[in-house]
Order: sequence, then C-alpha cells, then structure tokens
Amino acid sequence: MARGPKVELSEYEQKRQENIAKTQALLRTLELEAAQAGIAPSSKAAAKAKAKSKKPAPKKIKEEDTGPRRTSSRLRGIVADSEVAKRKAEDEHDAFKEAERAKRQRVSGDLNLSDIVVAGRSWDQGGNFLRNVRETKPYERTFNANDVKETSDKELKALREKMSGLELWEDYEPNEIKITPERIYSMGFHPTADKPLVFAGDKLGNLGICDCSQKASEVKQEDDEEEDEKEGPAITTFKLHTRTICTFQFSPSDANALYSASYDSSIRKLDLAKGVAVEVYAPVDKGDDDPLSGVEIASKDPNMLYFSTLGGTFGMCDMRTSPQKSAGLEIFQLSEKKIGGFSLHPQQAHLVATASLDRTMKIWDLRKISGKGELRLPALVGEHESRLSVSHAAWNSAGQVATASYDDTVKIHDFSGCGDWKAGTTLTDDEMEPATIIPHNNQTGRWVTILRAQWQLQPQDGIQRFCIGNMNRFVDIYTSKGEQLAQLGGEGITAVPAVAKFHPSQDWVAAGTASGKLCLWM
Repeated sequence: MARGPKVELSEYEQKRQENIAKTQALLRTLELEAAQAGIAPSSKAAAKAKAKSKKPAPKKIKEEDTGPRRTSSRLRGIVADSEVAKRKAEDEHDAFKEAERAKRQRVSGDLNLSDIVVAGRSWDQGGNFLRNVRETKPYERTFNANDVKETSDKELKALREKMSGLELWEDYEPNEIKITPERIYSMGFHPTADKPLVFAGDKLGNLGICDCSQKASEVKQEDDEEEDEKEGPAITTFKLHTRTICTFQFSPSDANALYSASYDSSIRKLDLAKGVAVEVYAPVDKGDDDPLSGVEIASKDPNMLYFSTLGGTFGMCDMRTSPQKSAGLEIFQLSEKKIGGFSLHPQQAHLVATASLDRTMKIWDLRKISGKGELRLPALVGEHESRLSVSHAAWNSAGQVATASYDDTVKIHDFSGCGDWKAGTTLTDDEMEPATIIPHNNQTGRWVTILRAQWQLQPQDGIQRFCIGNMNRFVDIYTSKGEQLAQLGGEGITAVPAVAKFHPSQDWVAAGTASGKLCLWM
C-alpha cells in the first residue's frame, strides 16, 4: 500500500511539541525524586483519588405534576396594569378561593373509623378503648332546690385539700401527650368511672382519644432510642369533620354515642361500639355555611338534638326524621350576633341559657313558643347584660348558671327555684343579677382558645364546683359560691391549658392547649 506524502509541521507546531516533551520529562523526573524520598502516593491511593474526582451525575428525580404552574406575565406578553393582567390576577385569586373552599366543604354520609384514622393505632370493631368497661347507665336524678349546699369551714377545708391534692398523670408529662394535631377547642371524658378515657376535638376537625389508664412500661421502646426520649402514650386520632370541632357531648342514654358539632355546619353521631360516624344534622342546602357553636342532647328525650350557631340561631332537631328534610326541625333567631355557647338545665330541659357576642346571657323557656315566621321565638325568661361579650353559659343540676365574659369576670346566677317556674314566667332585672362575681383574667387573645366555666355534672359529695383555664398556665376550681378550691398546675405544662373539663362524677380534670397537648390531673 502506498504511503501518502510526508506532512511538514509548521514552526509553531514544532515549538509546541518540544514544550510538551520537556514538560512530560520534568514530571517524570519529579515523580522519580518523590518516590525515592518516600512521599509519592501509592498506586491504590492514586486510583482512589482519581475515582473520587469523577463525581457521578446526579439522578434525575421525577417531579409529580402538582397542577398548573404560574407563568411570567412578562414572558407571555401581558402588560402590567392592563385589563388582561387584572383578569389574570382575578382568575388566580378565584382559583385559590375555590381550592380553600373545597378543603373546608363538609363531607356527608357515614364515615367508618377505620377509614378516617389520622394517627395512632387502628380502630377495631371491638372498641379498643372501651374494653373492660362496664356498661355505663345514664345519670338519673330529680331536681332538688336543696342541692345548693352550704359548706361549713371544715367541709370547705377538706374539699380544698382534696382538690389541691390532684396530681398530673404520673406516667407522662403534658408535653409528651399530643392528643390532637392542632389547637384543642373541645375536651371531655367518657362517662365511665372504670378508667379515664379522654376525648379532644381540634381546629381542623380531628378527634383524639387517649386511654389514660395505660402505663408507660406498657408502651414499647425502640432499641436505638435513648432513655430520655420516652415515647408518649398510645393515642388514636380520627378526621371526623373538615373544620373545627367546637364542642361534643356523650348521650345521656347511650355511653357509646358521642355527638360532635363543627364549624363545617354539621353534627355527627359517633358510635364507638360500631365504629361508625353518622351525620345527624346539616343544612338542607349543601352550599350553606352555618358554623355551629354548641350541641346538647336532652337527658329525658334522647331523640331531640339542640344546637346553636355562630349566626345567632338556636335549633331543635328530631333525629327520627331525615337530616336532609325540614320536618322535625325548628330554628329560632335568638340573637343578631353569634351565640358562643348554650346549655340545657340537666333536669329541666325546657330551660335554655345562651351566651352571646351581644354581651348578654339569656334564659329561654321552650314550653311556650309564640310568633310567626322569623319572629317565632321561645319565651324569654330574662336577660343580663355584661360590659363585654359573654363566651359561654352553663347550667348545673342545682339550677345555677355560670358565665365567663371578656370583662374579666366569672358570674354565677342563682335560679335554684326554677323548678317552680310556670310556662311564660319572666324575671326582673334584679332577679337576673349574678349572686356571685369572681374576678378572672379571660383575655385569651388570638392564639388561645376561649376560656369557659364548666361544671362537674354529678359531684358525688353534692358540692357544686366548676373548672376554668387560667392564663398563667393553671386550671382554677371554684365552688358555686365563688370559693376557690384549687389551682392545678405542674411540671411540663408549657402552654395555657385553656380548655378544661371535669369528669362527670370522678374528681378528674382534663385540659387541652393550643399545641394539642393534654394535661390530666387525677
């Protein structure tokens, strides 16, 4: 095969080749000298360094399509402050509002607890927390004006020692007991006296349940966990509503039935034995937004449901009718402003106490209803006006009503003779005046749930008492005469235990914080 003509290198290329040869010779000389001195890297180290220098190309992570992305108006040729730009901004705002509305839209129909577990162990049909609990019978007790018991100094001293002797749950500190994911708005005990079963409702519609009879030693620890990182108690949380659970109540006739009211405008009946939550009330129009503020079941009529709303209305619903029909449903406009809370007299269920943003506490008699259309109202027995809004009104079995208001007072009104009231009875302003006024800081602000005075429904010693959260991270306990029995506190309470509740019959007090933590005194 013939070879081609020899290519002659230019003067520049010859000079470059000579420089390369000189450089390579110099490097070989330096490597030889370094090897003789014992400072040269080994072949393995050199290979490792070379491999390390070659970094692998990063893996491409497949991004999920999260919806339409925002695009630059400038790149799309939209002039700022133009009509097109304004329409684009309005469309984006409307889309955002619609997405938020969809998240808050209530969910109708039955919910199985196994399908709505948010956190904690799964629920089984056997009723996890209700095992080894005897059947709880409804509390039957007739009204007696003598229930307003005068306490002697000796009895008061003994009761103060008893209440002050309550201690935090010894197995867990409050900062270890996160019973709900978000801020607690409602709190309560299952009525059984066999063991403390605590329920809590939060800002996003979650219901947390904690069996507070469990021991820390029963909770399994991971092998690699340090001893000071103790795992909290077993808690189960369900997504029962789409918005705040403002309050709930156990049925007086069925301890397995819990009725919860929510800002999503619905009331659900949670059957703990069957593991299902049924919607028992909601506005007929699914588009109506009428947030609820209270719910109760009459002690002598388990079919009648009573509720109040933030729109100032009060309703009665016969649960034997369909929740989607207006039959068996009556709604009264009792206030132009929101009703923060209400309660029925435990034995005289026709007597209703309401507390409103209009600064009043009112007593109504459901035995006499008059008027037509929007003017149809139950009889107003009397009203008392405070300097600022009234947050809640609560009856006890002795015929007394406790209110908490933003004028920094807790007022106790004594209507112990209400069992003798005839239908249509009206009280004078003097008769509506509080018998006792307790100074109490109720300025919760924006981040703490409103403080409410909550009675113990069935005090075993007959002495009426109530609890209320304290802004200094305590829970206060008072008698119906305004005598302070205790100020419950303890280590590990890092936030205000604003939502406080007595067990119906046992001297147990549970309180919840804005961080979803539980404080329990027993």
